Amino acid sequence: MLGGGGLVAANVYASATEDGGAEAARTLSSPAGTIDCPDVGSKLTAVPDAAKEDVAKELALLDEQIAEAYQRLQESAQAIQKDAGFADSAIMNPLKDKRTATIERIAIAIDRTGDRPEGLESLAPCTLRAADSGTGDAGDDGAQDNGGDNQNDAGQGGQQPANGGQNGNGGQAGNGPVAADYVDIKAVQPNVQNPAPQSDASRGTFVTSCGVNKNGLFNSDNVIVAPGVSNGAHHFHDYIGNQSNTAFASDEDLANAETSCVDQGDKSTYYWPVLRLQNGTQEQDAAKPGGGIEGNAGEIVTPKDVTLTFVGNPRSKVTEMPRLLRIITGDAKAFVNGTANANASWSCTGFEDRQLKDKYPLCPQGSDVVRSFRFQSCWDGQNIDSANHRTHVAFAAADGSCANGFKAIPQLVQRIVYDVDAPSLQDGGRTTPLFAVDSFPEQLHKPVTDHGDFINVFDEDLMGQLVDCINEGRKCGAGVDEGGNPGEEKPTDPPTQTPGTPPAGDDKPEPGDGGGQQTEPPATEQPATDEPATEAPATDEPATDEPATDEPGTKAPGTKAPATEPAKDDKPTVSSTVAPKSYGTPSADENATTPAQGGSANDEAGAGSTPAQSQPAAAGEDDSDAGTGTQPQAVGGDLAETGTTLWPAAAGAVLLMAGFVLLVRTRRRAG
Repeated sequence: MLGGGGLVAANVYASATEDGGAEAARTLSSPAGTIDCPDVGSKLTAVPDAAKEDVAKELALLDEQIAEAYQRLQESAQAIQKDAGFADSAIMNPLKDKRTATIERIAIAIDRTGDRPEGLESLAPCTLRAADSGTGDAGDDGAQDNGGDNQNDAGQGGQQPANGGQNGNGGQAGNGPVAADYVDIKAVQPNVQNPAPQSDASRGTFVTSCGVNKNGLFNSDNVIVAPGVSNGAHHFHDYIGNQSNTAFASDEDLANAETSCVDQGDKSTYYWPVLRLQNGTQEQDAAKPGGGIEGNAGEIVTPKDVTLTFVGNPRSKVTEMPRLLRIITGDAKAFVNGTANANASWSCTGFEDRQLKDKYPLCPQGSDVVRSFRFQSCWDGQNIDSANHRTHVAFAAADGSCANGFKAIPQLVQRIVYDVDAPSLQDGGRTTPLFAVDSFPEQLHKPVTDHGDFINVFDEDLMGQLVDCINEGRKCGAGVDEGGNPGEEKPTDPPTQTPGTPPAGDDKPEPGDGGGQQTEPPATEQPATDEPATEAPATDEPATDEPATDEPGTKAPGTKAPATEPAKDDKPTVSSTVAPKSYGTPSADENATTPAQGGSANDEAGAGSTPAQSQPAAAGEDDSDAGTGTQPQAVGGDLAETGTTLWPAAAGAVLLMAGFVLLVRTRRRAG
């Protein structure tokens, strides 16, 4: 444990002024440190299937216990300052007792159906890490210092008390980040190395486009690590792709879900911790677990762009990913676990040959922050998940080879771009706010804790096309077209958009079949032999008379009679069309008036109704089509008037024919 006085330190910083001087130093209470507990889950490499659900819930409980202890630590800063033993007696020892009981339940659950794990009890004790330790030395991996990495947090835009206030000092919720977590990207030397591809390399790429989460799908669950547990992540995630991402989503739920991906055959789920500006904004989770309650505060930033690319292997062909394969890359607890599983990569547009692992980049004006992940690309060939969510997949060696009989699979490369400005470190983010990823509360928003999650819910045929594309060295997928082969260019519009949608400002919806037919058919398209409007029952209109000529926007959905339905009787009824004027077809304004819009079925602006037009449908007949205005009539006069003259002419013709027949018969008899 830490000795007295080292637990809580004064944090002094100076803000630069225009004349180069400094304001009077301000003293704020810094956090009391962070709680460092061994990661039990990473030690569980073999959990029987029957015990997995119980073990997952107990592991989630361990995380909850740490979060609660950390919150008490933050709230007890003054008490700890007065009594160095307070942290042990009131926080750390009770935490150890709770962890001991939980770890024992994990061992019992495994022991019921398998071999009891040994040595877990030694993972119960936690330690208290000083606030100024481990700030800039985790997993440098070629990143260059900017002169502040190894300095004490004091004077580096340090953190505030956990009161959620924003006074221009780093760490809106009192648990990071600090100025030493940032570095000028221009001070970093290029450090990206790409192995030379071998003759059997799979050189193709497949791009899937799933948006940037503009619809704001967030939660603090983690269906991979903590299934069935609300707030299992203790920080908020952005989700794209699959839209059924909660802790309670089953494999069936994921398979049947909607997707934000352009290619609807990709229902995979892609998620990562949100990025926030520590600017005092109260988001939807400001007073909720996973959000402000656990130190994740500030404005959530929607990515400017997200690119999801599957690439091949520099040494061999790749095989298909199994459906529902889970992969986690990076370590959300890397600040206390160490960097063995850390896989964060931060950079700036125009500088992506320089990748940072444990620093946030300070990008020059005109350059955007880039956050990227390369997922594991070797699979054990059997399992879609493992007890610690890691051992069933692995990273390839530097030359691209997969060890221990693992198979090369397409590698997901995830690139997320943010339009955020470099924070003003000299005043702790007062002028331009700090940005940081959400994290477990005790991880202090360190960039090294960044991580990404993926569940493969590709349609199996599409996955086959993806692998063929990569192995054949082609470029395929959404927005990419090479040779018109599988993976050809997909539409860039959202997947829910119907082809033929009218331009903005046109309030006429497209017909139900989604086709791009004419919105106003020619008046002469209907055959002139159709029965007059005043005689034909509404159910007599065959759909084949004039395909694709319905006037959009004028017919209420579901009101058209079936095309093959015979007339119910021979009683005349009102036509389903308002009779056109003698000089042409109905105007758009005339057709737009329907009963649903508050107009009468017989109303026609500027034209009087004839008795035939105003006659109601006969009792028992379906009059739902009345007034819908969907069947334009032939040009050539008012049809109602034409109908009144046809019957006398027809009667005369019948009488004439009868007289002629009678005359012929009379002559025959006379002969």
